[in-house]
Amino acid sequence: MKITVDQDRCVGAGMCAMTAGEVFAQHESDGLVVLRMTEPPEQLADHVEEAEQLCPSRAITVDLAAP
Repeated sequence: MKITVDQDRCVGAGMCAMTAGEVFAQHESDGLVVLRMTEPPEQLADHVEEAEQLCPSRAITVDLAAP
């Protein structure tokens, strides 16, 4: 699994950080997404996928097929 985020699309809603805080955080200054790890362990896959689905701006992309 590999995760990418598009900072230009992020609106700072924080759904990602609330859903998968091990993987996502928010900048203190503007609330935009901070990616803590690009290739999280498989046991976090469900939370990461949920964060991708909940993102209102579709700024998160999860590639489950990536090693």
